[in-house]
Amino acid sequence: MTVTDLSTTPAPAPPRTTVHKVTGPRVLRSEWAKFWSLRSSWITLGVAVFLLILFGTIASHTYSPDAVAGGRPGPGGDSGDSDAVSLALTGVTFASLAMGVLGVLLSAGEYTTGMIRSTLTAVPRRLPVLWAKAAVIGPVALVLTAVGALAAFEFGAPGLDGTDIALSLGDDGVLRSLAGAGLYLALVAVFGVALGMLIRSSAGAIAALVGILLILPGLASLLPDSWNDTLSPYFPSNAGQAVYALHQSSGSLSPGAGLAVFAGWVALALVGAAGRLISTDA
Repeated sequence: MTVTDLSTTPAPAPPRTTVHKVTGPRVLRSEWAKFWSLRSSWITLGVAVFLLILFGTIASHTYSPDAVAGGRPGPGGDSGDSDAVSLALTGVTFASLAMGVLGVLLSAGEYTTGMIRSTLTAVPRRLPVLWAKAAVIGPVALVLTAVGALAAFEFGAPGLDGTDIALSLGDDGVLRSLAGAGLYLALVAVFGVALGMLIRSSAGAIAALVGILLILPGLASLLPDSWNDTLSPYFPSNAGQAVYALHQSSGSLSPGAGLAVFAGWVALALVGAAGRLISTDA
């Protein structure tokens, strides 16, 4: 009997799947791509810078020394405390709301759409997502709003020519104040990210942001004067204003102390957001 050996063709090997390790830089690139792919990011950034330039320019060009002398404060300051920098930074309050809302949308928006589940599936350690979001929005907000503050100062300067409060970029403290405005707005954006991740609702986080930055200082006026004078400088928005103020007013913090206090508020919110992120389901 003859046995015929039949050669068999080996089955093709299955395609190799490349597994990429989740690293901080890769999470950062992912969040960077998500940030710039959203139309709301472009629009909100543009609105923040536009408001900063618009209100600063208007306040500078409508400033009237006669109105101040007559007891009616100009648009950018309180009576005689106005200066070229405070007028140029009149729009910081409005820009801060826009930047805070942008931070909220960057974090809480994923909970609204349900995309957060895909994000946390791809990054199971979770915390790198929070740090990456803060690391993306912070530098972007810092650069754009600092440029916006500088533009507001330059556009408003012609309206103050010949007045006692006119200043130039070379004057003492001017560049520090304009850069401080950008730094404050960048921290507000990170604060918004933390509140969005902590509250997990866009509407709720925006309401909390407005309450903390705008309503809380007003409610402090209901406290006894001694309490108000002691606590008021440490409220987030008041501490933030000290960061970009050209002159330290009575009872307010120095720029360095104001930065430390406001950064502490932001850090506290980030710690709370981190704790909830790792302890509860998406």
